[in-house]
Amino acid sequence: MTESPANPASNPPPRRSRRPQRRQLFCPAHPEQRIEGNGKKYFLHLLSSEQLKARGMAHQKAMLVIQAYPVLVLSNEWLEELFCPACGSSRWCHVTKHDRVAHTVRWAPRDLWEQVAHVDPVVANPTVSEFTRREARRHRQKRADGKRLFDPG
Repeated sequence: MTESPANPASNPPPRRSRRPQRRQLFCPAHPEQRIEGNGKKYFLHLLSSEQLKARGMAHQKAMLVIQAYPVLVLSNEWLEELFCPACGSSRWCHVTKHDRVAHTVRWAPRDLWEQVAHVDPVVANPTVSEFTRREARRHRQKRADGKRLFDPG
């Protein structure tokens, strides 16, 4: 005869699910809508102790960290282009990672790009030719009758 334990708290914890949980990113404009993005992550770089203090670090500790690491790369904050089905468009977002699953998403202000190394959003990519840039915009052009250039009919 098997005995049931008198204390239910002594039961072993349930088995861990082997299926990995996906990160949960929600649109800032539509909080119930999940947004997706598998693009490149542009991690933020901090150069001053004031930027660390703005993120909640104490003054003395921020000074020590900046002295030890003149350029500090944040592994939990980055810029990423995400697509929202409700908005119907892709937008650049500032993503802050709290743990493996939980993230905070907000629209990325233009001045945040100054904290990303090797990227200048105002200047076009110099490795792309003018022909390629013009052809990429060609799908937005309209015909004389107001329809798009590549619409059927």
